[in-house]
Amino acid sequence: MNDPSPEELTRLHHLTRLVREHNDRYHRQDDPTITDHAYDRLFGELVELEARWPHLADPDSPTRRVGAKPLEQFASLPHGRPMLSLSNRFTPQDVTDFDRQVVEGLGIAEPVDYHADPKLDGLAINLTYVHGVLESAATRGDGLAGEDVTLQIRTIPVVPLKLLGDQHPHKMEIRGEAFIPLAPFAKMNAQLQRQGEKTFVNPRNAAAGTIRQLDPRITARRPLTLFCYGLGLVEGWILPPTHAQMIQQLAQWGLPVCPEGGVVWGVDGCMDYYSAMAARRHDLPYEIDGVVYKVNRITWQEQLGFRHRDPRWATAHKFPAMEVATVVVAIDVQVGRTGALTPVARLTPVQVGGVEVTNATLHNFEEMARKDVRPGDTVLIRRAGDVIPEVVRVLPQAAPSTSRPPPIPCPSHCPTCGAPVVKPEHETVARCSGGLACPDQRREAIQHFASRRAMDIEGLGEKGCALLLQSGLVATVADLYQLKRYRDHMITLERLGEKSVDNLLAAIDRSRERHLERFLFALGIRDVGEHTATTLARHFGNLEALMAASPDDLLEVAEVGPVVAAHVSVFFSAPHHREMVRQLLEIPQTHWATAAETNLPGEKKPLANQTVVITGTLASMTREQAKTRLETLGAKVSSSVSKKTHFLVAGEDPGSKLQKARNFGVKILDETALLHMLSGP
Repeated sequence: MNDPSPEELTRLHHLTRLVREHNDRYHRQDDPTITDHAYDRLFGELVELEARWPHLADPDSPTRRVGAKPLEQFASLPHGRPMLSLSNRFTPQDVTDFDRQVVEGLGIAEPVDYHADPKLDGLAINLTYVHGVLESAATRGDGLAGEDVTLQIRTIPVVPLKLLGDQHPHKMEIRGEAFIPLAPFAKMNAQLQRQGEKTFVNPRNAAAGTIRQLDPRITARRPLTLFCYGLGLVEGWILPPTHAQMIQQLAQWGLPVCPEGGVVWGVDGCMDYYSAMAARRHDLPYEIDGVVYKVNRITWQEQLGFRHRDPRWATAHKFPAMEVATVVVAIDVQVGRTGALTPVARLTPVQVGGVEVTNATLHNFEEMARKDVRPGDTVLIRRAGDVIPEVVRVLPQAAPSTSRPPPIPCPSHCPTCGAPVVKPEHETVARCSGGLACPDQRREAIQHFASRRAMDIEGLGEKGCALLLQSGLVATVADLYQLKRYRDHMITLERLGEKSVDNLLAAIDRSRERHLERFLFALGIRDVGEHTATTLARHFGNLEALMAASPDDLLEVAEVGPVVAAHVSVFFSAPHHREMVRQLLEIPQTHWATAAETNLPGEKKPLANQTVVITGTLASMTREQAKTRLETLGAKVSSSVSKKTHFLVAGEDPGSKLQKARNFGVKILDETALLHMLSGP
C-alpha cells in the first residue's frame, strides 16, 4: 500500500476537520454555511481518501459517526440501537452499483424487491413506546445518543401518545422525520416577519429550531408534523416478513407514515420511482431532496448488516442540488401587474436542480436590506418548482464589507414609466403609481387576464403579449376582442403563422363564455384571488351590483375583510378601470357580467362541504373545467388525497393518487360517473 504524498495527507486531515465542523453547524447549530450539495462532495472526497489509505483515517472520523454530539441544553438520551445515517447515490450508475452490491451480498440471482420512499428534508427523531405508550423522544444526535425532546414531540398533533389497538411490543423505538410542510412554513415565516422576528431560511432549519425550543409551548404553536419510516430496538414482538408490512403495521397503530411509499423491483423499479417522484416533487406539500431505497425483506436486511455509519441494505438517491452558491452580477428592478417593484439579482449562470439559473428574486426592498444583498456578493440561491429562484442569504465567502458597493436604494420613480413610487407605512412593497399607463403593468395585466385560471386564452403567454403590445395591435385587454379584424396583419408578425393566429383568435372567442367569477379574477384586482372572486360573484350575482357596492357592503361578504374591501372599492372607483370594464362589457356575446347560474345566492349546493380530488386526463373536458363545474356544485377541489377526501375523479393515467385513494377507502368515480353527477338529477 503506497503512502500518500504530503499534499494528499494534508488534504485528508483538512477534510476530516472541515467535514466535522460542517456537521456541527448543521446538526447542532442549525446554521449551515454551505449547501447540502457542497457538503456531499466534501464528504464523498473524504470517503475516497480514507478508502485509499484506511490506516491513516482518524478513528473518530466523521465518516464513522452520525450527526453531532447532543446539545448541552438538553439531557442526553441513549438509543437502544444506533440511529445510523444513509449512504448517498447521485447517478443511475450509483444506483446500479448499490443493487449489484446487494445482490452479491445476498448471493442471489433474482431481482431484489425494495421499499421506496421520498427522502424528507427534516430532523430525524427516535420515538420510544413502552406497552404502546409514548415514553420518550430524542433527536439523532451522534447516532448513539440524542437530545431528549420528549416534551417538544408530545406537542405534535399527529404523534399518538398511546398507540391504537393492542398486542404492542413491550418496548420499541420508532424512527421518524419531523418536518414543517411548505404552506404552513410560508405562513409562519410571514407572521414572524410581521412581528419583527427572525425568519427561517428553509423548512428543515425551521423544524430543527422548533424542536430544539427549550419552551415546549413555542413548539406547540408551530406547524410541525412527522412521518415514521422504520424501527430501532424492538422487544417482545416478531417483525413482519417485509419492510412494507412493517410500515403498514405502524399505520394501523395510528402512527403517521408517508403515503408515497411503495415496493419496487430491481434497478429499473428504483429508477422509475425516482423519475416519478422527481416529476411530482414540486406538487408535494413538503420538501424532499431525493428518494430512499431499502431492501424490503427483513431477513435480507439482517443478512446484509451495517457498515460504520450506514446500513448496507439501504441508500438515499439524491436529486440534483436545489440550493447552490453563485455571484450577484447586478440588481435590477422589475415592475409587476399591481405596480409592485421587485428587486431581482442577475447572477453568474449556475445549474440548480438541472436548470440553468441567471436570475433570482429578492422579493422587495425591505427584504433585500434585511439580507444585505449587494452586487458582487456570493449568495446562496434556492429554486423551488418552476418559480423564479430566490436569494436565501449572503455567504461568508462574500467580499469584505469595506470593498462592497453601497446598498441599492428603493427608487423614488418607476424605472419604466417615471411615475412616482409610493409605499404606505404599513406595507413592505413599494409600487409604481402609473397604473395601466406604465408599459410593464399593462403587459403583466394582459398576461394575467389571458392566464389559464382567468380567461384561459391559450397561446397568449409572456412572449405573445409582448409581441402584440410591440406591434401596436393591443393596448388594453379590451383590444384582444378586436384582433380578428387584424388577422392578416398578425400573420406577418415574427413567430406567428396562420395556424397560430387562428388558434389564438379561437381561444379569444372561447373566453367570451366565462362568467363573472373568472372575469373578476382576470381583472387583476389586488388581493382578489380565485376563491375571493368566486365568493364575490356568488354574493352579488352580477357585475353592476358589485361595482355599486360600498366598502360596508363588501364587508358583509363572507371572508372579505377591510383590506380586500378597500382594494375592490378603489379599483371600481378609478375612472380608467371603469372605462376598461365598460369597453369589455360592450363586447357582444359575453357572459362576464353575471355569475354562473349554479353560483347564485341561496341555491342548494349538492356537493357543499365535500372535498374532491381530480387526477388523470379527462376526455370530455380539461381538469380546470371539471374543477370549475364541481365548485359550482359546492365542492372544494383539492390537489391531494387524504382520509377526509369524499371522492376521487379518476381519468386516464391517474398516477399514484388513485392507489392512495384506494388505501384510504375513498370513493372513486370514473369520467362517466362524473358527467352523470354534473348533469344533475
